[in-house]
Amino acid sequence: MMSVTARSQTSAGSAGWLAPAGLLLLGMLPVIAGAFRLEQLSGISDGMPANARFAPMPLPLVLHIVSATAFAALGPLQFAAGFRRRWPAWHRVAGRLLVGCGLLVALTGLWMTLFYAPPDGTGVLLFVSRIVFGSAMLVSIVIGLAVILRRDVQGHRAWMARGYAIGLGAATQMLVLMVAEIVAGRPNELTHDSLTALSWVINLAVAEWAIRRRRAPRRRMTKRSTAQLTASFSGEHP
Repeated sequence: MMSVTARSQTSAGSAGWLAPAGLLLLGMLPVIAGAFRLEQLSGISDGMPANARFAPMPLPLVLHIVSATAFAALGPLQFAAGFRRRWPAWHRVAGRLLVGCGLLVALTGLWMTLFYAPPDGTGVLLFVSRIVFGSAMLVSIVIGLAVILRRDVQGHRAWMARGYAIGLGAATQMLVLMVAEIVAGRPNELTHDSLTALSWVINLAVAEWAIRRRRAPRRRMTKRSTAQLTASFSGEHP
């Protein structure tokens, strides 16, 4: 019969895969859309209508889609603690690849915002939001890389989580805009741009909650250890 400890470890291991699996499923939304766009650009299929915005220079879009696909597909495994512990070499190799892909996602996203014609039905708010959050993603990944070079593992995890949350913004935007259109009909320019920006805010808020939730047990353990050490010096027993 399985012991209580073994059952609890199995349950914890299963629960530890829920968030990565959810992130993977969410990230597949823009990945699928990107695959259709690549097929359209290559002439393989016309399942997605052509967009004149990309015709003069499709390369930045292609790089954006390819790097975002790798970023969305490999990223969730980096947040699976059990997988990291069991396969540390994979975590390091995939991490280096994800840093490169994340930087490419952010840089091509900024390039397309600045040099492609704006999408129809969008305004200044979307333009500014893309610049702000694209820059924030770039900075988060650079800081995440810098702190791990100083062996700051917790800081690295926090900053990479923020960068990944921003990078996953396109997936949340697809969901939010789809629900909004079902509930209230096709949104106008201001509503569309506001919901798009809100999606990035939602992702970052969830990331910050997860970061603080992960740090909370460590703070409690540190306080308990300090109290025990103080009690030992004073001759008391906790």
